[in-house]
Amino acid sequence: MKTIIIAVIVTLITLSAQAQNTEWSITKSSVKFKIKNAGFNVDGSLGSLTGVIKFEETKTIGNNIDVTIDSKTLSTNNNKRDEHLRKAEYFDVAKYPKINMKAVLFTKEKDGTYKGFFKLILKDKTKDVVIPFTFKSTGITGIFKGTFTINRLDYGVGESSFILNDFATIIIELIVIKK
Repeated sequence: MKTIIIAVIVTLITLSAQAQNTEWSITKSSVKFKIKNAGFNVDGSLGSLTGVIKFEETKTIGNNIDVTIDSKTLSTNNNKRDEHLRKAEYFDVAKYPKINMKAVLFTKEKDGTYKGFFKLILKDKTKDVVIPFTFKSTGITGIFKGTFTINRLDYGVGESSFILNDFATIIIELIVIKK
């Protein structure tokens, strides 16, 4: 009987250890966006991305990405435009200093890419977004790359306009290292 109990305990410990997904620290991040304004592409960026990443390439269960971006770091390399975008009409960074992305589900595609199903919280609005992404690992380090599109009006960022496109493309790259 003792042998059976010990075997069960060892099995449970082994399964528990295998179920834990790798935790990664973000060493460098890049969050860029593109939107058409008056027919021209405007490129911008957001910095200071922090958060928790638990991700295992071979699993979709137990993976977790929960990151926050400091909205005050918004930059289009045009100070006057940046000040305007930080005001209440657009990002309202005084009232909403953080943008949050939290994964609720992952799928692995046949081509080796992934889809992350996220809750994106921008201003006071929470919307579902699907982010196709890649993850390349060297064992100790890794790179996440993903691109997706959002409708800025869904988040109350500005109003409908003939000059400013409703849709913005977001490009995210995270360089990570195993904890």
